[in-house]
Amino acid sequence: MNTSTSARTPERILHRLDWQVIRRLDGYLQGDYRSLFRGSGVDFADLREYQPQDDIRYIDWNVSARMDAPYVREYMEDREIIAWFLLDLSPSVDFGALDNQKRNVLIDFVGALSRLLTRHGNRVGAIMFGSGIQRRVPARGGRLHVLRLINDLLKQPQHQRAPMTDLSELIKGGLRSIKKRSLVFVVSDFISVPGWERSLRLLSEKHEVIAIRLWDPREMSLPDVGHVILEDSETGEQIYVDTGDKKFRMRFMQAAKKREADLNESFKRAGVDVLPLSTEADLIHAIASFVMLRRQRRR
Repeated sequence: MNTSTSARTPERILHRLDWQVIRRLDGYLQGDYRSLFRGSGVDFADLREYQPQDDIRYIDWNVSARMDAPYVREYMEDREIIAWFLLDLSPSVDFGALDNQKRNVLIDFVGALSRLLTRHGNRVGAIMFGSGIQRRVPARGGRLHVLRLINDLLKQPQHQRAPMTDLSELIKGGLRSIKKRSLVFVVSDFISVPGWERSLRLLSEKHEVIAIRLWDPREMSLPDVGHVILEDSETGEQIYVDTGDKKFRMRFMQAAKKREADLNESFKRAGVDVLPLSTEADLIHAIASFVMLRRQRRR
């Protein structure tokens, strides 16, 4: 899906996404692009007593406490969706093969979803985060806005060493900046100091939130390539290891699996759905599978 660095200009990226991704997604969704985002772009309509099939994210806890029974908020759809991308551009997203880094996957995802949404008259905005909030892009519509957004992403600095990322800063930035109920994509590899789960939970209580988790297969298992130097992409710390050691590779895999399980538990506690995006996976297939799962849960 990703191409060489020289080909990654805003126009070329959007042209490729238009032909390779967006048209196919439009065909898959058959115009029902809102099925991607149940509950997004909505205004409060009424309260009613909770039913077993209801989404617990719509429970109004204040009313439930007063009534001594769970109540949920009902919403009616707006004509327009406002979507926001909270984008983690910290050093660890530069991990991956030269032309297939997590950062490239992030740009392709943002470009494709922004174009899909703005083609249907909606607005998109972004908050970009590195060692701190680097840039805020107001929510607007139109193809030119999508090109500007992609250009801003391409211009963000790479490979800057920093203390371990604190993802809660990005999420809190979204909480402060996004006033009207919106569809919010938190796009990150979620390599961060602990504590971001609470902020993500607060964000999901105000908005429709989808976590886009970027990952690379090389983060899950090590090949046997002899003695190598592994470097922490966040801090630059290096360690000399023997990948020929089967026990070391097994410990590495077990640690990766534990981190995966911990992440999934964190997303569950925060009450958000997760779309995993691998550097080696097909973007359309990943999004289509995610949509199918959400549709099945609503039946």
